[in-house]
Formats: sequence, C-alpha cells, structure tokens
Amino acid sequence: MRLDPFYLIVGDAELLVRLVPLGVKLVQLRLKDRTEADLRAQITRGRDVCAAYGAQLVVNDYWQLALDLGCDFVHLGQEDMDSADFAALRRGGVRFGLSTHNEAELERALAHAPAYVALGPVYPTLLKQMAWGPQGLERVTAWKRRIGDLPLVGIGGLTPERLPGLFAAGADSAAVVTDIATAADPEARCRDWLAATGGARR
Repeated sequence: MRLDPFYLIVGDAELLVRLVPLGVKLVQLRLKDRTEADLRAQITRGRDVCAAYGAQLVVNDYWQLALDLGCDFVHLGQEDMDSADFAALRRGGVRFGLSTHNEAELERALAHAPAYVALGPVYPTLLKQMAWGPQGLERVTAWKRRIGDLPLVGIGGLTPERLPGLFAAGADSAAVVTDIATAADPEARCRDWLAATGGARR
C-alpha cells in the first residue's frame, strides 16, 4: 500500500471535522481519557466524516471499537500490541500500523506484518514524556533500508521545513500532532502542511 505523505493526528473528532474537509487524506483519531460512550461517539463521527470526504481514518489504540464500528484501520503502540487480537483484526479486514522505537520493537512489529511502521520521535517533541531520545534522520534511513517497500511513518517534532530532510532520509509519510494542534490557526497550519506535502503526494 502507499500512504499519503501527510499523516494528520488529532485528539478529538471536533478538530478532525474542521481539518479533513481542507483536503486531508490520512488522519488518526487519538483519543485519551474518554468514557466508553464518548469514544464510540467520537470514532463514529470521525468515521463518517472521513467517508464523506474520501479520507482514511486510523483509530489509535481502540482496536475493539474499530471492529465494532466498522473502521478499517488502527494504530497500535507497543503496549497496545500486548492485548490486541491480530487474528480478529485480520478476519475483520482491519489494517494496522505499529509504533517502533528500537531494533527489538521493529522486529516484533514486522513479525505481525503491519500495513506500516512508525518511528519516533525523529526530532525532540513536546507531545509527551518519551522514554527515547530523538531518533534522528540516520535512524530513519536505517529503518527504511530494513523494511524495504513497507511504508515508514516518521513522527515527532516535525515541521514543514523539516519535511525535505525526512523524505530524503527515506520516510514515506510525516505524522503531525503538536505543530497543528497548538497552532493559533490550525486550519491555516494544516493548509501549510498540505502545500508542503503536495509535491510528495504527486
């Protein structure tokens, strides 16, 4: 498969609803600390909006809800992999991307035949406290050499200005969280990203 080079990650369906109509084609809904009812409502809304605009929704963590609600793509961290039923995901036709941070995690991820592998943080990030320091572009190149045609997603500290280096190092897609979520005008910043990734998209 081929991933869109711009991989938007949002923390709620409200922001997804605002940004997907701008032309976003790949978006992850990363929900934290929500009730079951709110999770279902948010994922359902994200699913429907993405369907209406021809975008691919990726549900973070909640693979069971993704199955229940008819979503076809999930993202799992290493801890989420411990409890995920990969056989059930495959039976349900649900693709999955997996996070990696070191060689052992990469080997574990590849054993599950994911749709893509994510590596991060590429640069220092403000998103959350990380157990790993910045991976750097050399690690991006090493990962891409290791996984071949499997799509590689870079995440962590990315800006439009850093995109050329990231793609030159071998990443297929740039996952963006903080740079848009904390922007004074998320719509305008999202348009900046769409413009910056336009060349890679073509």
